[in-house]
Amino acid sequence: MDITLKTALRDLLAAYPRAARILREFGMQCVGCSSLSAETLEQACAVHHINADELLYQLWEYAAEVDPD
Repeated sequence: MDITLKTALRDLLAAYPRAARILREFGMQCVGCSSLSAETLEQACAVHHINADELLYQLWEYAAEVDPD
């Protein structure tokens, strides 16, 4: 799965459930909230005032460790 700013949080967590830990580390404490179903990474970063580039980098590193192909 390619992780981009347009990736829906629900899709990210379906593919990489442990990514929730990274999202929480960046201040997204509401990983289980109702808006999660449709919200993209870009939208979540804007709402939570998170640097999207830093979050993407962390998620890419995590995904590479979990799924190195």
